[in-house]
Amino acid sequence: MAKALTLDLPAPGDDVVGETYTVKIQRYEDTLNRYAELYGVGFRELLSANPGINPWVPGAGREVLIPTEYILPPGERKGIVINLAEMRMFYYPPDGKTVVTFPIGIGREGWQTPLVSTTVTKIVKDPVWTPPPSIRAEHAAMGDPLPASVPPGPDNPLGPWALRLAAPGYLIHGSNKELGVGMRVSHGCMRMYNNNVTELAAMVPVGTTVRIVNTPVKVGWKGGAMYVEVHDALEEQRAVHVSEAVVADAIHIANRISSTPVPIDWVQAKAAAVKRSGLPSKVSDEQVAHR
Repeated sequence: MAKALTLDLPAPGDDVVGETYTVKIQRYEDTLNRYAELYGVGFRELLSANPGINPWVPGAGREVLIPTEYILPPGERKGIVINLAEMRMFYYPPDGKTVVTFPIGIGREGWQTPLVSTTVTKIVKDPVWTPPPSIRAEHAAMGDPLPASVPPGPDNPLGPWALRLAAPGYLIHGSNKELGVGMRVSHGCMRMYNNNVTELAAMVPVGTTVRIVNTPVKVGWKGGAMYVEVHDALEEQRAVHVSEAVVADAIHIANRISSTPVPIDWVQAKAAAVKRSGLPSKVSDEQVAHR
């Protein structure tokens, strides 16, 4: 399974990091989820970047795009920043030179992960899971009663490490069901691949800030060109989010606040809004000098 993706921060004024690449499916029995785990991306973001591919039988020899290029989330580049819309975490180490990024699973409808600014209060190895009354009641109603606590081991849904947050009841943790990484499957906590949460636990100190945002449309700059990255809105928000007008408004705002506005290729902007591939797409009409 892939290790954390560590990327150099871009030049001042730029926002795009990483790059995409393609791999070939090796065996007929391989699923797209296997490649998500191998290359450290979430299941849904891999699907979005590869429309038309059957996720369960993609086919030997089929080329798959690995979506490891990102516009950094808006706001201060400090601590942990989680963007729910792309189901991805960005950690900015104190050196100020790099960003480390991981796919995550988030809360499903009815159990949404909250939009908060908080901190890491404790880092726990081999955590014991103590399901709260609400989750125990839900499982009991489905005929699947839970014990009062679950010790570390293969039945523990928290995996090998948990980062407790000052936001009561919410954790960043591993999982005993790693298929859920990059999907909406939890009761509000943020789920990671076990190797990734082990890496995160080793690099993040207690007191690290955690900022959780929900930004399906990100606009950024690279070498003087404007890029837009569009994700599907979370299911309960799709009636009002990520229309072509919303993408156009984000582009207009970025151009207005820029010291060097650029002409926009609105055909490319519309295509990004329609595809919602989660990939950065250049929307300025021509390459211009660095801002």
